[in-house]
Amino acid sequence: MENSRRDFLKKSAALVIGTLTASSILNNAFAAGNFADDILITPDGGKYTLPALPYAYDALEPHIDKLTMEIHHSKHHKAYVDNMNKALETVDGNVLGSPQSFENIFDKVEKLPAALRNNAGGHYNHSLFWTLMKPNGGGEPKGKLAEDIKSTFGSLDEFKKQFADAAMKRFGSGWAWLVKTKEGKLAITSTANQDNPLMNLSSVEVKGTPILALDVWEHAYYLKNQNKRADYIASWWNVVNWDAAEGLYTAKK
Repeated sequence: MENSRRDFLKKSAALVIGTLTASSILNNAFAAGNFADDILITPDGGKYTLPALPYAYDALEPHIDKLTMEIHHSKHHKAYVDNMNKALETVDGNVLGSPQSFENIFDKVEKLPAALRNNAGGHYNHSLFWTLMKPNGGGEPKGKLAEDIKSTFGSLDEFKKQFADAAMKRFGSGWAWLVKTKEGKLAITSTANQDNPLMNLSSVEVKGTPILALDVWEHAYYLKNQNKRADYIASWWNVVNWDAAEGLYTAKK
């Protein structure tokens, strides 16, 4: 099993050049976040599953409330997983190829049905999102990430301002991202709906390795903050898992 898992990851790695693979990003993030899961699909092509959180639904309070976390994870995220598995059953194998990995899906996403694009993105983005938060999080980044945030944006406060601005200006549903580009530079961007910087889409303006991810769909904050997205963003900084972000930033290709 271990050998087949390694073979799967090696094959996946060849599909994304110049950045970490989608699977390796999640593996690194899961390890940093103390998740039990380390890969989201079995090497022999099994079903995708919902990763369990390593913290309780109320662990991020008062910044993100228990009910929002419970509904967000057990209802919204689970729906993306279930619908992704259903969408995969309808896809022409000649179009997607094998394995049915995130790497393949994101690389060929423009040729795939919208249901697979939306739900694979939803599953992946949320799986990463959970790892980038933790109880008693927040504070300031350390190490190489902290140095490069300062050199790129001038200061941590200026970075937070620009990141929050990207999150606020995303019209409708979507995500804000801190990305390590293929050139090794830090950049802030946002994507619509469940798209992400790993997808081979012309509409994804900045591609690369996600370092931070912020869900700005209303289901992420509406129960506690109603329509006040800015309040949600301000609260989120208190639960950011900078250790996981640093791990993603310094991980080798």
